Amino acid sequence: MHWTRHESRLDRSFGREKWGDEGYAREELVAELGAAFLAADLGLCIEPRPDHASYIASWIKVLENDTRAIVQAAAHAERAVAYLHQLATPEAIREAA
Repeated sequence: MHWTRHESRLDRSFGREKWGDEGYAREELVAELGAAFLAADLGLCIEPRPDHASYIASWIKVLENDTRAIVQAAAHAERAVAYLHQLATPEAIREAA
């Protein structure tokens, strides 16, 4: 998911300046949602990791300060998943769809 944020791909920045700032937290939220969406598409189960708690703490700050943050993050995550699916789909299959 993070790979898709580059300016030559989906160009997501959220004003990130340093590790742990609000822009960083927003990107992490997009990445986590995108990973969940992609895992669901592929029939995979995401296993919780010990560092998830620290990420959740940073997301809570963003979500408390912006009531639209979760909707915006989900939209960015969906675009990232669609972008990855498009890259993974051979041209012949895309044309037939």
